[in-house]
Amino acid sequence: MSGTDGTDGWGGRDGGGSQGGRDSRGGEGDIERTFAAQAPAPGRGFAHTWWGRAWLKALEETALDGAPLAKGRRHAREGAVGAVTVRPGRITAVVQDRDGTAYRSDVLLQRLSEEEWDRFLDMAVDRAGHIAALLDREMPPHLVEDAAAAGVELLPGIGDLEPECGCEAWDHCAHSAALCYQMAGLLDQDPFVLLLIRGRSERRLLDELHVRSVARASRAAGTEAEVPDTEETVADTVGVPAVTAFAARDILPPLPAPPPLPREPGQPPALDTETEPSVADSSSGTDASSGVDVNALELLAADAAARALRMLSDALAPDHEQQPLEDELTLRQDGVRLAAATSDTRLLVRLAVGTGRQRAELDLAVRAWRLGGAAALAVLEDEWTPEPEALARAEAALATAWEDEAGPRLRALGAGRWSVADASAQLRYGHDGRWWPYRKEHGRWAPAGPAAHDPAAALAEVLSEG
Repeated sequence: MSGTDGTDGWGGRDGGGSQGGRDSRGGEGDIERTFAAQAPAPGRGFAHTWWGRAWLKALEETALDGAPLAKGRRHAREGAVGAVTVRPGRITAVVQDRDGTAYRSDVLLQRLSEEEWDRFLDMAVDRAGHIAALLDREMPPHLVEDAAAAGVELLPGIGDLEPECGCEAWDHCAHSAALCYQMAGLLDQDPFVLLLIRGRSERRLLDELHVRSVARASRAAGTEAEVPDTEETVADTVGVPAVTAFAARDILPPLPAPPPLPREPGQPPALDTETEPSVADSSSGTDASSGVDVNALELLAADAAARALRMLSDALAPDHEQQPLEDELTLRQDGVRLAAATSDTRLLVRLAVGTGRQRAELDLAVRAWRLGGAAALAVLEDEWTPEPEALARAEAALATAWEDEAGPRLRALGAGRWSVADASAQLRYGHDGRWWPYRKEHGRWAPAGPAAHDPAAALAEVLSEG
């Protein structure tokens, strides 16, 4: 089926379409929303509002086989559906079987044509109750009936929900069914998601309703009021440069308090939503058509979200401007930081190669990073000779750490390191004056615990385990 904006009508692009972006007619190939995966909810219903129940009714009444739906309900209740990405014409998620096998599943729903959107918008503007509700970000249920009377079907009908799944089922499978059941819960949260699937983001829809309502009101009043263009209306909301606002600080009202910090980083979008499941090389995680490593890109997106939240938290903290700037990480350090955030074996191999380490060396570096970040990594990998004054402080601390000569016999190795005689234990002195415990594992010295200012405290747990 063909759309009217250079697409295939199902959310994908044909050979002549551009990949994403807003075209000259206001297309929204780059508009999408991502919803976090839901926790398991055994025994709980999937939909509680009219919109969620209507979606499930449409799904269950149009399904050819009830068995995949039953399995899909079980998957959804068990929390097997990952983050759900919604975009015009398509919803996407990764769904796991009970054995842990993951499949990317897509469900396609044809977008409304421009003519259908015109009829829908005219219908909404004609009915004062509809436009008032929509502009107030509400979706009244009888909107569906009135839209159908205008020749616009919002809810899916027979054959409208077209599945595409990595399990290669020809019709709805347990994975696509689970995604549809999860979608019902999303419609409970925000019915405007249905309009996004049909081709309009909430923002664009409300802008177009505003434009049409202003035009209709001016005609009814017999005036020629200037009607703002939708694109210009959106552009006007961008604001003014920060330097301009700051220059006018003495004449402007005080700024409102900053918004509360999010409790956790935002959920990155599901990537590669335009690619057919058969194109991706599941063994390597690389999209064969573009050469992009999707798993690596998703790791970087999640990392960026986490770092952004941390930076925002630091910026809003008291006396932030008095805090020293953090040192910029080197490539080798940043590779370890990223490795500490993933358990994907293939990505860990790539990070080891990219940072010039063997895989075993990267594992030790990750362990050190989790104990103390860049400072702990430097103690593991850097050999340094303390300055005479620092070395004197270290030796004095060792001499007084244990009372009555009850401490272990230590042998100085140089480079700020002391081995314990008759034990596979070691103390390392860091640049910041803290002591780090190490133990020998499989012929390698490995970080054994967090740092301490007292060498006896740092070494105590290692010796007790020995």
